[in-house]
Amino acid sequence: MTINPALEHNPSRTPSALVQPNPNPGPNPGPNPAPSPGPNPGPDPGLAAVGTAPSPLALLLLGRGADPTSERGVDCPGDLPPAADPDLAARAAAAKATLGERVFILGHHYQRDEVIAFADVTGDSFKLAQLAAARPEAEAIIFCGVHFMAESADILTGPHQKVILPDLAAGCSMADMATAEQVEQAWDDLADAGVEATTVPVSYMNSSAAIKAFTGRHDGTICTSSNARRALEWAFGARGGERVLFLPDQHLGRNTAIAELGMTEADCVVYDPRRPRGGLSQAQLRDAKMILWRGHCSVHGRFTRQSVDEVRARVPGVTVLVHPECRREVVTAADRVGSTEYIIAAVDAASPGSAFAIGTELNLVRRLSTRHPDKTIVFLDRTVCFCSTMNRIDMPHLVWALESLVRGETPNQITVDPDVATPARKALDQMLALP
Repeated sequence: MTINPALEHNPSRTPSALVQPNPNPGPNPGPNPAPSPGPNPGPDPGLAAVGTAPSPLALLLLGRGADPTSERGVDCPGDLPPAADPDLAARAAAAKATLGERVFILGHHYQRDEVIAFADVTGDSFKLAQLAAARPEAEAIIFCGVHFMAESADILTGPHQKVILPDLAAGCSMADMATAEQVEQAWDDLADAGVEATTVPVSYMNSSAAIKAFTGRHDGTICTSSNARRALEWAFGARGGERVLFLPDQHLGRNTAIAELGMTEADCVVYDPRRPRGGLSQAQLRDAKMILWRGHCSVHGRFTRQSVDEVRARVPGVTVLVHPECRREVVTAADRVGSTEYIIAAVDAASPGSAFAIGTELNLVRRLSTRHPDKTIVFLDRTVCFCSTMNRIDMPHLVWALESLVRGETPNQITVDPDVATPARKALDQMLALP
């Protein structure tokens, strides 16, 4: 596995050029808008860039097919709401201009283009939280991402800054797979096995503030997909751990341990919080080097070895480029593996005429395809699936958040309790201190 983060600056865009008409524009959506779906718009012409030409391997469009071999919890029913109407783009631009430097808008790479058009910066979750902390003049931080990202931004920003999540329903299925109560029970199970003192918690950035706080209280660290190797090396080295409790994504933990640290499958066990003692014996807990939480990403978990084999047959000379949240079988079959920032940098640096099949969220894949018309860029899987919770942040919600701030109101503020924020910040600071 090659991990090599890179930074991407938000390109200059004309907002109105990225927004298509909505057949049912309606009035101001208010705090919880529900856009009318309008007539079925048919297949999205933008998908032509990611491999929708009719063939036996044609993509199963959103809501019009399913892949029974995908992991549980990765079904993607229904169409996304239609694109917002141009009036919303004009309203967003006007409100943002009125607010000026008082507002700072963060856009995660997996957001739809019409939202990214208004982002001051784009990036992955931790990069965006850091950039927010570096803008103390911004009174309001609008985080176009999901809930755990906004929590991290609140932890890292100053007390005078207000972090806003345009739609409170924008959560993360992976983060929700590990609750504080479940993790405390797992720690009790480790204590019963006599190994909690020699176990180091390492939690992925894609976790709740409560899980980050647990990690800080037990002298562990947070990691991203870019620095997971450094986090594990620290846990087993400077921290002196004999084993790691890796939360909440089992695939990132397994892929890093095996590909980067030379471990084997036998060194890894999976703790299932729905079963007594995680479904593991005390001997298994004692013998393991990596105790992996039973969690996964609902988007990356859908890719399979069959996806890789099919795209190699369909696209001659293709480079398969995947995120380390993918299953082990996918990572071993891929040509290159890395974080979201790594994927962007790899495609940007490739020569004209290069061909890539990318295993990550569809909005980013489509954006890369649009940005590089001289390259062949396709989505790895036949089943097209957006991150459904990330896509809850849309133009109606963004406009409502901006116009609320103009009126002097603070909508959907994300606040982490100090009792949680303090140990969570400790774990985040430990990540920043990693060698």
